[in-house]
Amino acid sequence: MPIEYKKLFALMKTKGLTTYRIREDNIISQSALTAIKNGKSVTVDTIAKLCAALDCQPGDILEYVPENTEGEPANSD
Repeated sequence: MPIEYKKLFALMKTKGLTTYRIREDNIISQSALTAIKNGKSVTVDTIAKLCAALDCQPGDILEYVPENTEGEPANSD
């Protein structure tokens, strides 16, 4: 998947938003949270809910990483 959520988890840590609170406050569903943790796609609504909870823009929580010719993310080194 060419979308990475590393920035999301870094921002969550900075702002003190835990996955426990995401589940407890029903910010997004457990299945959406699991999809993000596994690098799968999620809906725009899910991204919008996370942006509202973190007071940020989508680019602050996700990143497009082009795939190389073998279908793997391109090495960013």
